[in-house]
Amino acid sequence: MKKRYSHFIRPLQIFLDVLLINLIVYLIYDKQYLNSYFLSYISLFWLLTSYLFGFYKVYRYTRILRILSLLIRQFSIFILGYFAFFGIFREGEIVNNQFLILTTIIFTLSIAKFLWFIFLKKYRALGNNFRTTIVVGFDDSSKNIIKLFKSKSNLGYKYLGFFSNKPVESSEYLGNINSVFEYAKTNLVDEIYCSLSKLSKDQIKKINKFALEKDIVLKLIPNSNELYSKNQSIEYYDDALMVLNVQKLPFEFAENFYIKRIFDIFFSIFVCVFILSWLIPIIWVFVKMESKGPLIFSQPREGLNGDHFVCYKFRSMKVNEESDKIHAIKGDLRVTKIGAFLRKTSMDELPQFFNVIIGDMSIVGPRPHLESLSLEYQKDVEDYLKRHIVKPGITGLAQVSGYRGEIKRKSDIKNRVRLDIFYIENWSFLLDIKIIIQTILNVFKGEEKAY
Repeated sequence: MKKRYSHFIRPLQIFLDVLLINLIVYLIYDKQYLNSYFLSYISLFWLLTSYLFGFYKVYRYTRILRILSLLIRQFSIFILGYFAFFGIFREGEIVNNQFLILTTIIFTLSIAKFLWFIFLKKYRALGNNFRTTIVVGFDDSSKNIIKLFKSKSNLGYKYLGFFSNKPVESSEYLGNINSVFEYAKTNLVDEIYCSLSKLSKDQIKKINKFALEKDIVLKLIPNSNELYSKNQSIEYYDDALMVLNVQKLPFEFAENFYIKRIFDIFFSIFVCVFILSWLIPIIWVFVKMESKGPLIFSQPREGLNGDHFVCYKFRSMKVNEESDKIHAIKGDLRVTKIGAFLRKTSMDELPQFFNVIIGDMSIVGPRPHLESLSLEYQKDVEDYLKRHIVKPGITGLAQVSGYRGEIKRKSDIKNRVRLDIFYIENWSFLLDIKIIIQTILNVFKGEEKAY
């Protein structure tokens, strides 16, 4: 199991920078600044601009000149926003310590940025916070990457060895190219580097699929005289070495994960407090009047990375032994009258907002399936497991596009998975909002397959 803490580095940097900004204002101590309006304004403006201009997108291979470029760009915008506060709220008035606060923020955060960068380099040079790497294909370009991994310990890469169809007398030789899959299953591998001159397109495709399923980063070592698609970004290691980074999925960026999670929590709390707080007693009365059994139906489903979690719903069926094996079909005799209404309006899904708060689900994402059905679908759909790289959702792109309810044909599940994968690869916050709005509209319009 991978136990890496790199994803905490960026949030910690952001937290400390915002803390420093507020601490500077406090220590200089000017009553005109020590108020919630000013502190909230500069904190939020810093967070917004740093997100828009990628101020915290610093990686282990980033060069120091790149750090300087980020500082210049970030503070150029921050200075404009800082003085805009006085133009908006203080009518351009120059007040005590206005310039002292600004220059102290710029100086302190610049020093902090470089200290972070240097500290991480030194920390990684001691063998900490490393990424384990293997190289597939052995040529001059891959030799240069291997040499870099072995000579630049401060980059934080732990090189494990290489694979090649041509046997090489070396302790680093791990086997032929086909054996990379078994090796990566039994060893902790964070990144795979593939030589484009030594692997066919089919081999690259196969390794890419494997890497997605196993949460391994795939990078390509290019031929210098070829052009590459917009789906690949160029990275430079040690100035001279060029590596192609296979297009990252939106949720591989930490800021996207936190934006989605924060929205999920606040939206779910709103629903639980202002809707479920009074709706649950009403539904409880109607459910209990019609049939015996609990109000909440809990069922194991497959979630993030294929792990199981307990999914909650309002019970819409009579208690039966087939509920964990068979989905409801049209005219299903197990469905109660109040259950039919709950399913028609999708109100039976509302308890899943508790799943969202717990962290098992998201508001928008691929719908979670029963394990028995998931195993069946994997046989029919090649990229089915890709759905598991994000949290399942209460609603999703497939559902608002008409693919919900009973699976009658293989094309039904294939179309669902196709739309789920499109959502994963093209996620944006606005897409989530659009899906939520469409879900609400569908509730009022009614859906043919909601039974």
